[in-house]
Amino acid sequence: MTDHTHDLDRLREATDRLLRAATALDNASVAEPSRLPGWSRGHVLAHLARNADALVNVLSGRPMYASAETRDADIERDAPRDLVGQLADVRASADRFQDGCAEQADWSRVVELRNGVTDTVSRLPFRRWVEVELHHVDLGIGYDLEDLPAEFTERETAFLAGRFAGAPGVPATRLTDGTRVWTTGREATAPEVTVTGPPADLLGWLAGRRDGAALKAEGGALPALPPL
Repeated sequence: MTDHTHDLDRLREATDRLLRAATALDNASVAEPSRLPGWSRGHVLAHLARNADALVNVLSGRPMYASAETRDADIERDAPRDLVGQLADVRASADRFQDGCAEQADWSRVVELRNGVTDTVSRLPFRRWVEVELHHVDLGIGYDLEDLPAEFTERETAFLAGRFAGAPGVPATRLTDGTRVWTTGREATAPEVTVTGPPADLLGWLAGRRDGAALKAEGGALPALPPL
């Protein structure tokens, strides 16, 4: 069962951690490329702020974004801002999301996110935690996949394995870090491929942040995953 109170606490810690780290940047480095192709660090920070506001929309029963084009345009609009403006926006929007969660009365309510995806309100704090942790890594400012909290890495690995479960283009796959095991890909009576590697590399591969070169695939080639 999802513990939204726990996830809100972890989200608050992750947001504070990102904001503290980002204060070491300056206006020039905010404009430099992030680890995400085509995006500067300013794009990443702008996306984090607009994503928080989009989740406030969801909490309030409104569409997450007016349109895909509006979402992209808002990020492009906000990406060139200076460091002070970026951090103030990330902080204020994060507070708006926390405030919106504090007002919730029915955590079992089902809401719609992007592209027809639905989930319960109780899962939104974890989804936001994912955004903050992975985009902190994407900033490329000394926080890497190996630095993620162990709880987060395990839960996000399980979530992404579940996301690719049943994907017809992904063979039935067993994932393991040597201790824990997850399954993903199309349904089969037995896994076709076993993928083994360190937790950070498994998560990085599933999340599209690493190419899987550090992983070992047995029974076949490392599966190609659909885009997130």
